[in-house]
Amino acid sequence: MKHSYFLLLLVLAFAACSTPQSQLSRSEQIRADLLNPDCKRVLVASHRADWRNWPENSIPAIESAINMGVDIVELDLQCTADSQLIIMHDSKIDRTTTGKGRISEMTLDSIRTFRLKNGVSIRTRHQIPTLREVLLLCKDRVLINLDKADRYFDLVVPVLQETGTTRQIIMKGRKPADEVRALYGQYLDEVIYMPIVDMNDSASVCAFEAHLQSRPCAFELCWRDDDRYVRQASAKAQGKSLLWVNCLWDTLCGGHEDDEAMKDPDAHYGYLIDSLGFRIIQTDRPEYLMDYLQKKNLR
Repeated sequence: MKHSYFLLLLVLAFAACSTPQSQLSRSEQIRADLLNPDCKRVLVASHRADWRNWPENSIPAIESAINMGVDIVELDLQCTADSQLIIMHDSKIDRTTTGKGRISEMTLDSIRTFRLKNGVSIRTRHQIPTLREVLLLCKDRVLINLDKADRYFDLVVPVLQETGTTRQIIMKGRKPADEVRALYGQYLDEVIYMPIVDMNDSASVCAFEAHLQSRPCAFELCWRDDDRYVRQASAKAQGKSLLWVNCLWDTLCGGHEDDEAMKDPDAHYGYLIDSLGFRIIQTDRPEYLMDYLQKKNLR
């Protein structure tokens, strides 16, 4: 009887500790794929959220991208004069809002008096969101690539912890591997750090190999045209790390940008996936890319 009772306790303990994939939140399912070096499906990262239909980096743009089904939203971080973190690409608000001025010289209250403009510079009713607002919107729903976050990481971490979104964050950067460990080591069990390597020469391959020693879950590789070093890196990363490519413009991805892919997706998206081994694609055309991937059974 005692033996049976002990076995029952073991079964219950195991069940409590092992959560089936189907019971994980959506963001945890995506994270599990990102941390799997043998991931077969292709993850889609939406650049500045759904900026073609809504103001870039805005709440409705993020909501639209999530509802579309993207895995990652790429958002940009800036800090106001009163140390408030906001989601904005430029250091000034001139291009994307009805106001003018440098963010680092303005308070959050003053920035909130302006409205975001859409892609053709027309005023909308939407305001610049804070980091906290965006994290609460994204909680458990999607991963977030916070661009430029390394400049304010001491301010970012408390907001992540307060909102319970630390495990949803991806940071990328060009710092050497040992410097990354020294700066962010205590956070790297939860926050995902992804090295960016410009693969334009043999020195870049050496930098890639140095980072590979620490087994990051993924790399962002950038190159202008010749992909031979990308091929070498892809072979070395096999079974260790995933590869991320930005299809935003030609010099980031060897000419295989979104606009070219819209004319011939197999020659560009297909080439990046099948020939070069990329499993994460950042795009300005998330809906088009996801439709292509679904047809190829890669979603």
